[in-house]
Amino acid sequence: MEASYDPEQNPPLHAPLLDRSSPRTRRFAAIFACLVSLLLLLALIINQAQQPFEKVQPRGVAEGVSAKSNPSLLNQVPFNWTNAMFSWQRSAYHFQPQKNWMNDPNGPLYHKGWYHLFYQYNPYSAIWGNITWGHAVSRDLIHWLYLPLALVPDHWYDIKGVWTGSATILADGQIIMLYTGETNESVQVQNLAYPANVSDPLLLHWLKYPGNPVMVPPPGVKPDDFRDPTTAWLGPDGTWRLTMGSKFDTTIGISLVYHTTNFRDYELLDGVLHAVPGTGMWECVDFYPVAINGSVALDTSSLGPGIKHVLKASLDNTKVDHYAIGAYDPITDKWTPDNPEEDVGIGLKVDYGRYYASKTFFDQHKQRRVLWGWINETDTETADLKKGWASLQTIPRTVLYDNKTGTNLLQWPVEEVESLRLNSTMFKEVLVEPGSVVPLDIGTTTQLDILAEFEIEPLIPSTTNEIDNCGDGAVDRSTYGPFGLLVIADASLSELTPIYFRPLNASDGSLKTYFCSDETRSSKASDVFKQVYGGKVPVLDDENYNMRVLVDHSIVESFAQGGRTVISSRIYPTEAIYGAARLFLFNNATGVNVKATLKIWELNSAFIRPFPFERDSV
Repeated sequence: MEASYDPEQNPPLHAPLLDRSSPRTRRFAAIFACLVSLLLLLALIINQAQQPFEKVQPRGVAEGVSAKSNPSLLNQVPFNWTNAMFSWQRSAYHFQPQKNWMNDPNGPLYHKGWYHLFYQYNPYSAIWGNITWGHAVSRDLIHWLYLPLALVPDHWYDIKGVWTGSATILADGQIIMLYTGETNESVQVQNLAYPANVSDPLLLHWLKYPGNPVMVPPPGVKPDDFRDPTTAWLGPDGTWRLTMGSKFDTTIGISLVYHTTNFRDYELLDGVLHAVPGTGMWECVDFYPVAINGSVALDTSSLGPGIKHVLKASLDNTKVDHYAIGAYDPITDKWTPDNPEEDVGIGLKVDYGRYYASKTFFDQHKQRRVLWGWINETDTETADLKKGWASLQTIPRTVLYDNKTGTNLLQWPVEEVESLRLNSTMFKEVLVEPGSVVPLDIGTTTQLDILAEFEIEPLIPSTTNEIDNCGDGAVDRSTYGPFGLLVIADASLSELTPIYFRPLNASDGSLKTYFCSDETRSSKASDVFKQVYGGKVPVLDDENYNMRVLVDHSIVESFAQGGRTVISSRIYPTEAIYGAARLFLFNNATGVNVKATLKIWELNSAFIRPFPFERDSV
């Protein structure tokens, strides 16, 4: 259906909750905060007098991997979560296991009519540990069927964990799976596995190479700084190459390069593919070509004119995925960024939100590159154990080179997600005045696909002494912003998550724009990690501001300007759930009117269930 906006039926609201509090309120809040701090300090002193202080280390760090928990939340007062709240938090069309813990996506591939996703999985608990490879298949990357575990820690070379790895498909159809294992002596090594029967479309059974491990930490690399081999690519000399993350001298992130002709024997090259000082340990490295015409995806081994290469690393120190675009020399096996000021780890992010350990694969079925990414929880382990699950994967995204800017990748949800669209509602040129909120009456708002375009009409000249970046969230007002959407909000706006643009005048007179997600008021619960996420997004002269937002209960994925900047957010509302969740437009700028045009679809749930082996086909 299509709805036109009626300001009499949907009157704009003044938005005191989107403005900074009054001086009197701030004074009261400061006094109250001081009293609370004194009480907490007194309780801490009494507690420390009774027992020695022990700093809690994030789960996984001692085992040589990135943090898998949020120990800082242990100091917060636990919220009284209900089963109904936990049930609402579970996503409806994002992939996640039936229960327990999940993290990195591993070895995604397409084989004989099925998309395969392997993933880091704890079969016994909703917290990190006992890492095996879970396995699921799909015909369309949306509806998934769980299969039995693919790889389990059952040899000395992976007994402490079957960690991240990648798939390489050879010309004859053979599938090579390289993965990191942690040995019985806590050394990270690389291992080879392959299907027991490559003609099996489901790839149910996997064999581990008897000669494992095939790579061990080289001299100068610590035993816990050697992990996550990439998909291999074929060089012009007929030799396969792959890279993996490590670090040098504690602070220099590096990607090592190995050559192989048979995937059993490997030669480490002198030097590295690339290194960036100050970025620390690199893990989950990804390396692949993109066509500069921006229209097609490329096989991982593609070389030649009209091609650039993307180098991506997950930074262990910051838990952020960074990428850069540059030139790869297949003779020297060196990669050089186009812009050294936006090198890997110091420039562009794959996703500016709660996102990590991403991995791409080339989908030969539809000639596209597909990106997976892990979105973990931002609540406590206690809450995760009560609800029985933790973490999910993003909606798979296609990746292309942005030939308009020449500096960015474009990420976009795979087209198959549109098969979930149900009824739609259209709003045309809705006027949102400065400091106002406009409700959008669309019914259920917990599973949505939103396309929104915004035009701004300046009312006063802009200033240049405004807070940079996303500021302190949607409460930070500037001349031209923020403006956008309030998703998963309740009617009183006591809980809300703003997704917004924040254009700012630079000192040189140009306009730079930030795309942001503000989680700070997404939940009344105190034992949830909430912050403001965002980054700069190029908006070209002939473009309006536009965003696409996928809402799926506790996960919100937002794409600005065709996917130049992307933000994933985890939110845990206590009141804006089920039928109480609402959607609003807002404009908290001081000097512009905003006109918004939107098309909003309610989305169906995906079918994600165990594979029905009792049936002949699916």
